[in-house]
Amino acid sequence: MKAFLVEKYGDRTGMRAADIPAPRMGPDDVLVKVHAASVNPLDIRIRNGDFKAFMPYRLPLVLGNDLAGEVVEVGTAVTRFAVGDEVYARPDKDRIGTFAELVAVHQDDVAAKPGSLTMTEAASLPLVALTAWQALVERAGVRPGQKVLVHAGAGGLGSVAVQLAKALGAHVAATASTGKVELVRQFGADEVIDYRTQDFETVLDGYDVVLDSLGGKNLAKSLRILEPGGTAVSVAGPPDPAFARELGAGPVLRLAMAALSLRTRRDAERRGVTYSFLFMRADGDRLSRLTPLIDAGKIRPVVDRVFPFEETLDAMDYVEQGRARAGKVVVSVV
Repeated sequence: MKAFLVEKYGDRTGMRAADIPAPRMGPDDVLVKVHAASVNPLDIRIRNGDFKAFMPYRLPLVLGNDLAGEVVEVGTAVTRFAVGDEVYARPDKDRIGTFAELVAVHQDDVAAKPGSLTMTEAASLPLVALTAWQALVERAGVRPGQKVLVHAGAGGLGSVAVQLAKALGAHVAATASTGKVELVRQFGADEVIDYRTQDFETVLDGYDVVLDSLGGKNLAKSLRILEPGGTAVSVAGPPDPAFARELGAGPVLRLAMAALSLRTRRDAERRGVTYSFLFMRADGDRLSRLTPLIDAGKIRPVVDRVFPFEETLDAMDYVEQGRARAGKVVVSVV
């Protein structure tokens, strides 16, 4: 089968297209013929080697973290899916590889594709939808009437998070650049802060939840707009001890992560708020919980551009260079 491999960490020169054997299947796996896969900033960070200290992938590695496709084979213990089922998924972090014609995924990480979506649309959702769900529902426990700030509201994660927060009954603010303000309002944001002309810290106050995808100074300012008891969930901030425990990290790595996040955690504690780092988990059941919202039109996929499979490296460049106007970039495999 054809696939795109990372042979050495770094820029696109470390990746190439290759013909490789079809993946081996375990008894709980489904083999999926990939129709479409989306490109995430996570793919670029993995390619660059940003996570090699605590996620040591063995190279060469097939890249790709999102898929939509058709089940073509099932393992002997599979009970949830059958050949011919249309599915979508974010494979487990240890079993990525959706920039390929075939991928084997554990049945627990797969969900039936919402009937209202095309394969291209479905491929844009799993990673960002699961991240939004785990951040807003599981970590922050967003309730009706709460105030939620979503950073980068036009992005892949932000566009879904704004819609989910609104569906949960929250008052939603989002940040965006000047040309994307009206678009983010269309996603359901009650307030949109143009970060080119406004400082969100001077405009917003008394928020219950912040979803941060930028880290750094943006995260530090986000803590300052929270109400006491509020929660900041970041996918870009420093890893915290809870994440180290989730990874099953050794003592040295646990200490390193604790040190990285110490300043942020202390700042949060002084303000009476909570800081939480999130590295989303694959989960087919949670992905299925989003289907009613998707089919009801409360969460709509936002696809910026579709590239043919042979242009996967160009699609990654497009994302890395920040050229997408809104939402996700998708690679069409079939």
